[in-house]
Formats: sequence, C-alpha cells, structure tokens
Amino acid sequence: MTKSSLDVDLLVIGWGKAGKTLAKRYAATGKSVALVERDPAMYGGTCINVACVPTKDLVVSAEARRPDDDPQTYFTESVAGRDDLIGKLNAANHAMLDGQATLFDGEARFTGPKEVTVRTADGDVVVTAQTIVVGTGAIPTRPDIPGIDLPGVYDSTTIQHADPFPHRLAVIGGGFIGLEFASMFAQFGSEVTLLDAGPALLPHAEPIVAETVTDVLTRRGITVRNNAEIRGIEQSGDGLRAQLADDGIDVDAVLLAVGRTPVTADIGLDVAGIDTDAKGFVRVDNRLRTSVEGVFAVGDINGGPQFTYISLDDNRIVWDQLVGDGTRTTTDRVAVPNTTFITPPLSQVGLTPAQAQQAGHDVLYAAKPVAKIATMPRPKIVGDAEGVITFTVDADTRKVLGATLFCIDSQELVNLVALAIRAGVTADELLNGIWTHPSSTEALNEVLAELKPYGS
Repeated sequence: MTKSSLDVDLLVIGWGKAGKTLAKRYAATGKSVALVERDPAMYGGTCINVACVPTKDLVVSAEARRPDDDPQTYFTESVAGRDDLIGKLNAANHAMLDGQATLFDGEARFTGPKEVTVRTADGDVVVTAQTIVVGTGAIPTRPDIPGIDLPGVYDSTTIQHADPFPHRLAVIGGGFIGLEFASMFAQFGSEVTLLDAGPALLPHAEPIVAETVTDVLTRRGITVRNNAEIRGIEQSGDGLRAQLADDGIDVDAVLLAVGRTPVTADIGLDVAGIDTDAKGFVRVDNRLRTSVEGVFAVGDINGGPQFTYISLDDNRIVWDQLVGDGTRTTTDRVAVPNTTFITPPLSQVGLTPAQAQQAGHDVLYAAKPVAKIATMPRPKIVGDAEGVITFTVDADTRKVLGATLFCIDSQELVNLVALAIRAGVTADELLNGIWTHPSSTEALNEVLAELKPYGS
C-alpha cells in the first residue's frame, strides 16, 4: 500500500456537529483543514444519521398512524421516508465541506501527540496538524448480558431498520432513549414492555412528573416493569425470551437502551498522551483542552451532556481558543434545556424544587395537569391534552429557577423558559405576558398564578 503525508492547520477526527462546524468556519478563513470520517454513512455526525433527526422523523410517523394501519406495512413505509430524508441530509453535509477541506474516508489513529495516521482504501496518510479536534462520538453500550448477539436483539441504531416489525418488543432501559423508543413503537403498534432497573421511572424528576409520565405510557399500552434484573436473552420458539431474575418475557425483539459508550478505545489516545477517564471519556478542562497542548475533544467523547446543541457550543468554545480571546468556557452554560421525545414530549430546564432547596433557595412551586389548564386550549385542539407543567421559582426574587413541561410543543416552550432563566426574568413577567392564541405558551398565564411555598 502507498503511504503519503499531509500537514494542515487543523485536523478534525469525526464528522459531528462541533467538528464539521469548526472545519467549515476555519477553512473559510483561509486555513488548511482536513477532516476524517471512518464511515460515509455518518457524514454529518450521529445526530442527523442515526439519532436525533431520524428517530424524531419516526416518532412523527408513529404519531400519525391510524388504528387500522397495518403495523408492518406502515413501519416499512415510515422507514423508507426516514431513509430518504437522512440520505439527503448526509449528502448535503458532505457537499458542505467538499472542496473546502481535505476529506478522508478512513480510520484515524494517533501515532504521536500531533500526528495521526489515516488508513484509507488508497493507502495510509500521515497527517500532522497544529491543532487537532477529536470528535469521534459515542455508540450504543453493549452490556454484558448473555444472548445479546442473537438475531432480533437491537440497539438504538439498528432497531430503526427492524425487520420484521416487532409485534412484541422488550425495551431494556428506562432512560430517555428507552422511553422514546418504547413510546414510538407502541404507537407503531407494538406490544411494548419497558424493563427498568430502578424502582421507578425518572428518578430525578418531581414525583408528579414521574407519576404522570408513567401513567400516560401505561394507558397507551406500555407495560412498565421496575426493579427488572435482566439475566439474559435466549431463543424461544420463533422469538426471544428476556430472562429476568424471577420470570421471563416472550417477545419478538429486544432493544438494548442502557447508555452510550465513547468511541475512544482504538484511536491511539494513549500513544498521543491524551488522558481518558475510567469509562473512556477524554478528560478536558473547561475550555475543552485535553492533556496534550493543541488537542481538543468535542461532542459526546468529552464526558459532557450528550446533546447535539452542546456539541455546537463546544464548537464555539474551541473557535474562541483558535481565533478569539479564549475566555469562553463550559461554565458559561446556564439553564441548558433538554427534551425526551415521548408523546407528548417531556422537557426540562433548570432546577427542580428539591434541587433549588438544596441550593439554598426559598422555593415557590406550581404544578398543574395540562387537561385542567383553561387558558391553554391548543392541546385540546390537536387532540393531546396529556401531561403536566411545573415551575420552580425563588420566593424572594420571584426569578424562575426551573420548569418541567410534559405537554405538546414543550420542545419549543422550554427554550422560552430557558431564556427567561438566563435573563433573570421573574415569574410575574411570564405570568402577565401577552401570548398568541391558541398557543401552548398561554399555559404561563395560568400555571404561574398558582405558585405556593414548596411543600405546603
């Protein structure tokens, strides 16, 4: 095989949100940039190819399914639509950098602190760079469970092309990935059993939120089994049997949703002198600098929150190191929202009332079921008045400290609340706000009017 070399100003390993954005911006300044991606199916990164975008596309399809639609046929058509969308996004992401940066399809491995060997189909290329950004992402965790290699055992990536459609599905894991897929496949027509190792779903949420989510999932046909200890998976007739400590569940397929593992094991970080923690995440400071000068770690591999919008902010922090004054850090992040895309979506930002009390606040709290919010007719209009909305407020300043929004449109509404927290807006300003009608934002006019001392 041939071997060649290349020296660039910036080398990006992994085509995720932070890496691709940095590559494009830096190339636009006239700097030389190279980007390495080991799998052409991942141009653009995890989010657009196997995670956020394709799964939410499937969620929307599942929500639109009518009771008379055949689950197998409908799922097959939905997957085809998903694939068409992702194919276009994948190609657009490649076109975004093609001609602006040197692009490699291949495996990258550090052979020194500032040297990476890229194994391509045309031979090895030794790439040296003044700055290296590592953003190789994360993959579904493979737990040490007997039988996980059996046909019909999926992870969050492979189940998006499950074939045949699983009419009976066991989901192992009650985190946000497990909840999303359990909700999705129940609406596609699966008989879903959610196996959660803990005593209750959403252990860190307010009790009323956890109880409401569990109630909604259960009424939509999902069997929730807590304290579920998985002993193994075995073949059983034409399907599978998920063996628990005390009994077993016969299903057509099993989804493993027990977390994600950073892709750092086989890229030579030890050779470069880049430190990792016990779980394989790259150790970084609050400016995303690794233990090697000039090498940054971005996205899912640096141990921070695994959201694509955090990866986008990682890009801003590294960009500030490259061309700015270097003052931007991860500690600047305040009131970062998150959404779990069950139906309706579950969104949260800031502190729960218990957390606020632990932080020394005197807390005001309000919680109201969506179906009882008279000023919020939109959920009833669209036919989904499930859920509950809560607010946590500082009793002295009346500033908003946090909120949980389990309702339609919550993935949008939570951004307004996050901005209010960052800007120091009081609950009264939101309570007395003039909002469009009918909209989900109108809930603020009613829920915040019911603030009371927490625990009263």
